[in-house]
Amino acid sequence: MAITNPARFIQQVRSEVSKVVWPTRREVLLTTVMVFVMSAIAALFFGLVDLGIRSGLQALLGAIS
Repeated sequence: MAITNPARFIQQVRSEVSKVVWPTRREVLLTTVMVFVMSAIAALFFGLVDLGIRSGLQALLGAIS
């Protein structure tokens, strides 16, 4: 492994960071809202699935006993 000069390393890092395309405030806001919306939809879905399974098991166990 080659040893790199620290000054050259910093220069290369700055060069690479300048190539990064940072998201706009609007893009960050929209993706954040979408994450919250999709999380709420997933929570609702899994809550309904849980409710269905619980009701089915209670009915099945109630019929057995």
